[in-house]
This record gives sequence, structure tokens and C-alpha cells, in this order.
Amino acid sequence: MKESETIEFKKSLAELGDGLNSVVAILNKHGAGELWFGIKNDGTPAGMDVTETTLRKVSQAIAAHIEPKIYPDVSTVALGGKSCIRVAFSGGEKPYYAHGRGYMRVADEDRQLSAKEIESIILRKNRSHRGWDSEPITTGSFKPDAAKIRAYVRKAGLPWTNSQSALESLGLYAGGHDLNAARVFFAKPPALTLRCAVFATPSTSTIIDQHDFHGDILMLIEEAEKYILKNIRIGMRLDGLVRVDVPEINREAFREAIVNAFCHRDYRDPDEVRIAIFPDRVEVRNPGTLMEGVTLRTLKTAKISRRRNPLIADLLRRIQYIEAWGRGIPLILEKAPNVRFSQAAGIFITEFPRPSASEADEPRPESGLESGAQSGAQSGAQSGAQSEQILSLLINGPFSANELVNRLGLETKTGAFKRSIMELLNGGLIQRTIPEKPNSRLQKYRLTPKGYAAIYNDPVHQVDDFPPQP
Repeated sequence: MKESETIEFKKSLAELGDGLNSVVAILNKHGAGELWFGIKNDGTPAGMDVTETTLRKVSQAIAAHIEPKIYPDVSTVALGGKSCIRVAFSGGEKPYYAHGRGYMRVADEDRQLSAKEIESIILRKNRSHRGWDSEPITTGSFKPDAAKIRAYVRKAGLPWTNSQSALESLGLYAGGHDLNAARVFFAKPPALTLRCAVFATPSTSTIIDQHDFHGDILMLIEEAEKYILKNIRIGMRLDGLVRVDVPEINREAFREAIVNAFCHRDYRDPDEVRIAIFPDRVEVRNPGTLMEGVTLRTLKTAKISRRRNPLIADLLRRIQYIEAWGRGIPLILEKAPNVRFSQAAGIFITEFPRPSASEADEPRPESGLESGAQSGAQSGAQSGAQSEQILSLLINGPFSANELVNRLGLETKTGAFKRSIMELLNGGLIQRTIPEKPNSRLQKYRLTPKGYAAIYNDPVHQVDDFPPQP
């Protein structure tokens, strides 16, 4: 073991007072941690004489000198054959004080808080008890758009009478005031901004395209999705002979990230939700870090979710943009297992790596600044047309990859050709003649019964209805 922001070691009970300071510092930063007695700073067990009286002394000191009250687990643990005391504690009533003073954990040290820092903690605590979306609009600047309210009510399958009744039935009117959640859905003019950009390099040094959208939350979710689709590569697969577009990043995954960004962002922060598209990744950024009690480590494994804006979440749930059980993160992980989550400077980032960034053999535009929209459209079109040509050629097959390249009139195996082969293999339309040796020089490709059915647009026939290939 070693000391960290949530673990503190003390050699003996002579350091009990400092230990209480560490408990408070960890509670104010992380809400839970461990304090050990009988362990040196380097993590080596020193051991100590532990009796019921010793444990009671630790417990009584915590009860007498830490406010608000906490109820830790104080126990004896044997490490390396030596007795140590483990104090496991948690609490959600910050700020905490030891001997009347507040502390904050910084690395493995305890720093005393100033009066201003304590005030900030108290303000954040009070705000968290009442979400921004449920606060009343008192400035008189909100004008509801009746057309938007009516469209939402129709989509939610609710009866319509008038705008005021609709706002009240949706829980968006209380105490004589409309609530903030109504502003982001139904304000006239719209109250939100979405900022999107495409960058030429993995940094933000060179911007290819930038666009700001102004609208309500539902409109901006759709605009964000369309902007990503416009600026990433779109491949294809064949459903029969019908082309089906397949984005390089799973569409359900990044749409869920967009919805989460608008649903869980910190609306007290004046910054916007942003979509940043780089050659190697797509980022969905929203103001506001993870809720207290949720860490990046537990985000992927937590079985529950916390809602920063419960009213906004409920409005999105009513029209099936999200589910009541908070399956957003599990869905993203299921559809895009390589997704990465991070947070910095008060911003939460969902990052989707772009598979096309690793295609070393992909042709590059001379300028190096071709937009994702252009490259996506060209690549998808080439791949789709070539797949159909390959299927037609293989009626007289089988053929090797080099034979197919020659018959297609190509000089080499282009990226589009390789994608077409993989899409046809993955779709079960063609197969290798030597499946156990995919890289064999003697390898050829032939049609499967499904491939024949696709060519003749006849999915009814079975295997025996088509001529065998050698």
C-alpha cells in the first residue's frame, strides 16, 4: 500500500490529531477514505499494541473532534504479522471540520481551507440540493413558444389544452413562475448554443470548419448528430443489393453521448456543449464534471446513475430520448467499447477514436485539409460501387485479390478495395477458399449462397439452388 488522496498512514496514536485532520481533508475532497495507524509513511507496517481501549480511544476522538458527525468502521488488521488499526470512513455532509478547522486533501497532504474556500463548498452544497432546471425564472425574459410546446406534447402522447396547462402538467410551472427547464426546451427566441468545429490536426491549431447553432435542446441534439455524420467517413454494407450507410463511429453511441451532454451539463456554467472533430477522434464536450460520488474509475461499472438536471431528464425520457434507468453510459460502452471518458477544467469529455485514423494505406489529399464530409462521401461511394462490381465478377470466380484488382482496372489494392472485401466477408456475401489460412498466397474469394441471392435479388433460394464454385 501507499499513501494517496484517499489513504493516510500514521505510525502511532501519537499522531492521532494529525490523523483527524486527514480524515476531514479526505472527506471534503472525496467523501470517503481510510486512515491507518501502525504503518510508516512508506507503507511499511510498524505494528502497535492494539486493545479494546486503543480502538475506543480512536473512536471517541473522532466523535469528539470531527463535525458534522461521522460513524467510521474502526478495526484491527494484521499486516505482515503486525497489528494495525484501520479506520474506514465516509460522509456526504461537507464541509467537515477537525478541531474547528477545515482541510482539503491535495495529493497526500492536508491543506487548511480559507474562509472563502469553505464558503464555496457550502454554496455548491446548497445548489446541489436544488437543480438549476427546477429553479424559477424570475427575470421576466422567458417567452414560451406555443408551437414548440404543442409539438412536444403531441410527441409525448399527452392531451393538449393550452400552453400554460401543458407547462403545469409537465412540472415546469411552480409558485407563479416558469422553471428553467422550460427555457431550454421552449424559449422564444431559443436559449442555447451548440459550438461545432473540424480540425486539420490532432490539436486545435488549424480549424477547417466552424459553425455555431442556436436553438432549443431538441433541435441542437439533432444538429450535433448531423454535424458529426457530415464530417466523418461513411462506409457501407449490403443488405441484399441495397446499400446501408455505416458511419466509422457507431451512430447510437455518439448520439447517446450528445443527449447525455445536454441532459447532464452544468447549466450554471455559461459555456456551451461542443463537438470537436479531429483526424483521429471525435469529442463531445459539455460543461460540468461528474456528480459527487461518481469517479472516472467507477463510471464504467456503476449500476446506478445520478441526474444533475432531473426535470430536463424527465422531459427527455417522456419522448424516449433517454431511459428512466440511466442506461446511457452502458449503451455507449456496448456500441463503442473503445470510447474514452475524461474531465478537465470543469469540462466532461466523451472521446470516440476514429478507425480511419489508423489506415496507413488510405490515399491522402495533397493539401492535407480535405474535409471529413468530402472524404467520407468519396470513400463510401467508391466502396459501395466496388462491392457490387466484385460480386458481379465472382459469378465467374473464384478469383484471388490480385485477379480482382486487374479485372476492376485498378493499379493496386486501394483502401476502398480492401474495405469492400472486408465488408463482403463480414456480410457473409463472399468467403475465402482457404479460410484457415487468410494470408495464403493461394487464397481466393468466391460467392456464398447469400452472395448469389444478393446478386439475383432473390433471398428465398437455399444453398442447393445455386451452382457450386470450385
